[in-house]
Amino acid sequence: MTSITQPTVLVVDDETDLRQLIAESLTGDGFAVAQAGDAAEAYERLKAFAYDALVIDLRLPDADGMDVLDAALSRYPDILAVMVTGFGGVTEAVRAIKRGAADFLIKPFQIAQLARVLSTGMEQRRLRQENAELRAQLRDRYRFDSVVGQSQPMQQVFSMLELVAPMNSTVLIHGETGSGKELIARTIHHNSPRADQRFVAFNAAAIPESLAEAELFGHAKGAFTGAISARVGRFELAHRGTLFIDEVGLMSMSLQSKLLRALQEREIERVGESRPIKFDARVIAATNSDLRKLVKEGAFREDLYYRLNVIPITLPPLRERREDIPLLARHFVQKSCRNNNLPPRTLSQDAVRALMNYAWPGNIRQLENAIEHSVAMTGQEREIQASALPEDITQPSASLLLPSVAIPDEGINFTSVVSQLEKELIMRCLEKTGGNKRQAARLLQLSRTTLIDKLHRLNLADEFSAA
Repeated sequence: MTSITQPTVLVVDDETDLRQLIAESLTGDGFAVAQAGDAAEAYERLKAFAYDALVIDLRLPDADGMDVLDAALSRYPDILAVMVTGFGGVTEAVRAIKRGAADFLIKPFQIAQLARVLSTGMEQRRLRQENAELRAQLRDRYRFDSVVGQSQPMQQVFSMLELVAPMNSTVLIHGETGSGKELIARTIHHNSPRADQRFVAFNAAAIPESLAEAELFGHAKGAFTGAISARVGRFELAHRGTLFIDEVGLMSMSLQSKLLRALQEREIERVGESRPIKFDARVIAATNSDLRKLVKEGAFREDLYYRLNVIPITLPPLRERREDIPLLARHFVQKSCRNNNLPPRTLSQDAVRALMNYAWPGNIRQLENAIEHSVAMTGQEREIQASALPEDITQPSASLLLPSVAIPDEGINFTSVVSQLEKELIMRCLEKTGGNKRQAARLLQLSRTTLIDKLHRLNLADEFSAA
């Protein structure tokens, strides 16, 4: 069995004997070699595997080798490509190098020369990656180009950001937990005319409902027990700047009403006061819930939804932008090394393959945590191997939530088993949140009313009636 740490090479040539000779020679030099006889087969192999290097003939029976080179570099920007041909000259060599090839060999050539070219190129690539990481430390964190991604879904997000940032319009960012909603909000702010003013964040899921109104709007001295002095709320703090309201779908109906009035009138009242206070803040809201569904269920105000949803931006989950995973991973490696005063590290191709094969239910936040773990586990090595990644990334379980269910010969009661699993899952989330239904609903990505309906159906309502 081939070791995962062997450098991998895809050899693409329609001359079977030569291709086989190259493969055998490189295998003897310690490379793991795959072969393709034409462009179509090469495309399929490149889609399925992240090779360290590519050796490709300039002329293929079904395509120009330059086209395959372009496709490989587009998918894997760090792949080491060597172009070979029996018909080339200086012009073709220059063209190949300009298109991104690392070297160009004219047939016939010494097979040992190819191995030397590949080994040298891989070392140079490692050094280039280290230099790139050092240069990246100088980059402004919240420029558009610091939102990492080259996939088509992210290019659409970038286009939207460029249009939206200069405006004062309210923005609603949709995206799963961990998909980077706050980073997008900060990027909008730091590229807007309000960039020299405050960016103030308010997370509706992180603040108890009893304190949320005072946190958002401020309060007067003596407004409630413990209010020993007046306090400025987030709206006032964000005056002339940007107010970011995260998890807006978890706000109570009462708080939603007050938020709607603030957005309509552009003024707020502190808790315990009746004096209106004008504010000038751009509001960016974010949610991982389907607000339209919550509106239909009566859990979110329809008028507030339309007031917030002036410019919607949807962030794709990481599983739908897999081509961005290598870029994001290298970005987080650089960040972790900087934050921990470590020398630059690089990611091996086997680590990249493991990252790309994972489903990332926790999205970018989970990826960043996995990279932080791998940097720590790498020790003094310069290259991060797949073995340094968390075990759940390299050996993902088929099911992390559900216990195994034995199927007897006589079969099972499907409805009963599913109800029991649903009951256990809900109880685990309620235990995790100390019985807080709103927080448990957020963990389950349900509306609070839907969770309460399920509690009644599963005869759990009395057990958790106080929360």
